[in-house]
Amino acid sequence: MADPAPASETPDGAAVFPLIPAELGVHPLLLGVLHAYVFLEGSEEAVLNGAVAEEAMEYLVAYLQRLTGADLKRAKEDFATLAAFAKSEKWPKQQVRFLQEFLKDNAIGE
Repeated sequence: MADPAPASETPDGAAVFPLIPAELGVHPLLLGVLHAYVFLEGSEEAVLNGAVAEEAMEYLVAYLQRLTGADLKRAKEDFATLAAFAKSEKWPKQQVRFLQEFLKDNAIGE
């Protein structure tokens, strides 16, 4: 059996989202959910069980769909901030689009 990758290395096939600086003021809970979403959605089968990941993602999205009022407004503002940051840092267009369309693509706030 091969030695597992050291804790400081991301295994091949694992989807990770870049570290977001605290100075942006994005809600830490939203960042935690976003990182989990990216990992579950984008990681390969060799890293995690796809069926289990899909079920966990469905719950994450279902909880985010409960956002209303000030919480939903804050999430929209945070995603706009993240998308602007990603664009200014010259992230790949696919990642910028992901941030810009996340709420719509997951029927959050509809």
